Amino acid sequence: MEPRIQADDILSISVQTLDPKSTVAITAGNIPSSVTGTMAGANANQQQIAGYLVDKQGDVDIPILGKVHVAGLTSSQARDLIKQRADKSYNDATVIVRFVNFKISVTGEVARPGTYVVPNERVSILDAIAMAGDMTIFGKRDNILLIREQQDGTKRAYRFNITKSNLFTEPYYYLKQNDFIYIEPNKSKVASADANQARTIAIIGSALSVLIVLISRL
Repeated sequence: MEPRIQADDILSISVQTLDPKSTVAITAGNIPSSVTGTMAGANANQQQIAGYLVDKQGDVDIPILGKVHVAGLTSSQARDLIKQRADKSYNDATVIVRFVNFKISVTGEVARPGTYVVPNERVSILDAIAMAGDMTIFGKRDNILLIREQQDGTKRAYRFNITKSNLFTEPYYYLKQNDFIYIEPNKSKVASADANQARTIAIIGSALSVLIVLISRL
C-alpha cells in the first residue's frame, strides 16, 4: 500500500514543459526546509531538503497553479491532481511529485539506531534494518515490532518474523512515513545483562563488606 500524504510532509513538485522558463516559478517554490534525521552517508543532524511543505489544512500552495489539497492522497494521485491543474495553464505538461522527507525510525538491537530520512517512498522493513547497519547478534529476528500511526492519530503495533519466506507478502512489509521499528534483544542478551548486573551487585557488596570491616576496626 502506497503511503498517504499528510500535514507537515515535504513534497518535491516539478512541472516540466517544452518551455522550461514558463515553469521556473514552480521549481523555485521547492524551498529548503530543515528535517532531523540521518540521510545516506550523512550524520544524524538537521538536514536541508527542498520541497513544498504540506500545511496543517493538507494543502500545498504552488505558484501559478494555486492551492491544491493533497492530504490523504498518494504521490501518484497528487501528481494526477496537479497535472489537471497544470493542463489549464500549459500544453503537454509533465508533473513529478515525490516525498523528500520520508522518515522512519529504527532502534533497539541494530548497529546504528536513529531516524532516517529516505528519498524514496518505497522502503521495506529489510531496507530500514540495512540502513541502520543491520541487526546485532543479540537482535530477535522472529519478533520485530513495527509501530504505525493510523489516520485517526492512534498507534497500532505489528509483529514481523524476517526469517519466514512469506515476509515479502506481508501487508506491512513496505513502510509508511514515520513508522517506528524496534528490534528486541534475544534471551542471550537478556541473560548477559542479568549476569553483568549480578556481577556488579556482587562487587559492590564485597566492597561494602570490606569498608564495614575497616570502619569497625577503627
